[in-house]
Amino acid sequence: MSSYALRLPESLKLAAKRIAAADDTTMNQFFVVAIAEKISAMETAKFFEQRAALVGVGEAQAAWDKVGANAALADDTWTG
Repeated sequence: MSSYALRLPESLKLAAKRIAAADDTTMNQFFVVAIAEKISAMETAKFFEQRAALVGVGEAQAAWDKVGANAALADDTWTG
């Protein structure tokens, strides 16, 4: 594990401290999770861009149109 000194505007520090306390965690853990989430989102977007580049635009659009044309299943409900 390594360390990194982070310069942070006071308003962001206070918000991070408040949210971390509400989640019963440390600011360090809050920052680690936030950075991991951002990296995951960016790498996921990059992955799909690379996958889309493997096929033609028309082929990718046809696949998306096929998925978008299907209605949700009757028993497909959100339980969150």
